Amino acid sequence: MAKILWKGAIAFGLVHVPVQLYPATRGSKPSFHLLDERSLDPIGYRQYNKRTGKEVPRDKIVRGFEYEKDQYVVLSDDELKAANPKSTQSIDVVCFVPAYQVNFLYLDTPYFLAPDSRGEKVYKMFREALDVSGKIAIALVVMHERQHLCALVPTPEGLSLTTLRWAEEVLDAGDVGDMGARSWRDASVSAKEREMAVRLIDDMSADFTPDEYKDTYRDDVLALVDRKVRAGKTKTVEAVPAAGDDDNGRGADILDLTALLKRSLGQRGRGSAAADEPDDDGKPDTSRRGAGAKKASSRKTTTRKTGTGGR
Repeated sequence: MAKILWKGAIAFGLVHVPVQLYPATRGSKPSFHLLDERSLDPIGYRQYNKRTGKEVPRDKIVRGFEYEKDQYVVLSDDELKAANPKSTQSIDVVCFVPAYQVNFLYLDTPYFLAPDSRGEKVYKMFREALDVSGKIAIALVVMHERQHLCALVPTPEGLSLTTLRWAEEVLDAGDVGDMGARSWRDASVSAKEREMAVRLIDDMSADFTPDEYKDTYRDDVLALVDRKVRAGKTKTVEAVPAAGDDDNGRGADILDLTALLKRSLGQRGRGSAAADEPDDDGKPDTSRRGAGAKKASSRKTTTRKTGTGGR
């Protein structure tokens, strides 16, 4: 059972929804330890005075805020606690917004929100109201002695809370440096290239099913560890060829964007895409329709109506 991280209530208007907060993620990345190559002894962490090189006892370490170069203000634990916002045990809804208005750059850490005792009915009411409205709630909450901006989102399992980064924590593209934030707007893209790119996106579109995606790097590292263990930890294990080393010519330089899109559509095996490929004036060439087009036209498509929670 996951440990309850926080208990309180969602407050919007005069309505209070008693909830419990649970972690929604877990670490799965391979963990490495720093070792002494000669003996494989663990390497420890040493705190020392950078000017004198001498170790500093833990009880002599204080927090300092650098307000000018090499000038600090020392803050005690009690002072920092007094400066923290008071915990109200409440998730205070500020407003409701369309989900698409929340830029992915602002998303931080997800959590599960479960109903607390005797709060099932109002929890269900709030979740269904959010789902029908197609909106998410933007709220404020105090956790871990810090105030957080967060989003309350309906999911098939109930409600989730995702903490959001504050505006000052998200860099503007112009602040990052020369990352092409301006030059891409001046690039020339033809109608033919744009249309083929849209068709490739349509051809590769699917429902998002997280279980289909695997952390192949983690799997490869664990497999390498297993082979080394089986080899007695001392034998050298040959490196696994990187996926894509033998690309059958796919790695050749392709400077023509149209040719790259044509090749991408061809690799997808979409007969109708090749048959309806636009000619140089951007209009579809119907003279090449054949079995591929008939096969594509016979496909049955199904649509599924979902609310915000189903996305």
